[in-house]
Amino acid sequence: MARFRRSRLRICALALPLVGIIALTGCAATAPGSIAVAPDTDPVENAFEHVHGLGADPLTGHTYAATHQGVWLIPTSVLPDTYLAGAPRADTIQPVQIAGRAQDTMGFTVAAPGQLLASGHPDPAEQTDLDLPNLGLISSTDGASSWTALSREGLTDFHDLDAVPLDDGSLRVYGYDAAAGEISVSDDSGLTWSSRAVLELRDLSADPSQADHLYATTASGLMMSIDAGRSFSPLAGAPALLLVDTVSADAGGGLVGLDPSGGIWRQDAETWTQTGTTGRTPEAFTAVGGSSLWILVADATGIAASDDYGVTWTAVVSLSS
Repeated sequence: MARFRRSRLRICALALPLVGIIALTGCAATAPGSIAVAPDTDPVENAFEHVHGLGADPLTGHTYAATHQGVWLIPTSVLPDTYLAGAPRADTIQPVQIAGRAQDTMGFTVAAPGQLLASGHPDPAEQTDLDLPNLGLISSTDGASSWTALSREGLTDFHDLDAVPLDDGSLRVYGYDAAAGEISVSDDSGLTWSSRAVLELRDLSADPSQADHLYATTASGLMMSIDAGRSFSPLAGAPALLLVDTVSADAGGGLVGLDPSGGIWRQDAETWTQTGTTGRTPEAFTAVGGSSLWILVADATGIAASDDYGVTWTAVVSLSS
């Protein structure tokens, strides 16, 4: 089953001990495998402000960046046919702010083919009740052109979201409620919720083949839950990761993650290996599954993709500095 996702969130909003690590590594020197500006692409204006999450939809072929200034359609025409193989490509060579909407899209995931889930704060032009500044959980089935409120409207700002299928055809949605510092779980596609572990985390990722398995990056290291977020324990041997994602079974399985300095780490069985680097602190990240695994990473210079676990990179968006 292809990995659909996904959101990998921002650095600035969580006041965790990890922030200290990030501050120390944010000026790391660019390494030989670093993301480079595409030589034939003019840098675009830094309209994103900050990328909160990335996701790719195998149904539409669209790749998205969830940002402080709305959800953007990301051009991928420079990538070979192995990226989202068989899916159509968006006819754009520059990022496009979808529907002109500037909602602060914090949590974000491609929950299933053709369905996006998100959270965050309303577009200032659309917010009518200043006492209810949170979007709760919202859903889109038209590529982020419009959104429908599903639950917790006005109450919750999920700083991270992930979704995996259940046997009855519904989605299990995991959300990180940053204000409460706890994980919330819905087993009816995001309509009702249960509170789970209280955990200061930076990033979470659920395993689509084992819905009860959930991973979280924390200041104490990579943590794993095998009971749907009720409890967590350290994952032995894992590096100190800032971001983590699960890899679909047809792309090799296991986990892939980024450390605070942009190092790419791959899990093979019980062994972790650093395979490449971006050379910079990442803002957002996702593993795009399928017959060929691609990694998308956003940082202060733009968005780039790799199909060899970070050995080489192709720039898809270059931001002006």
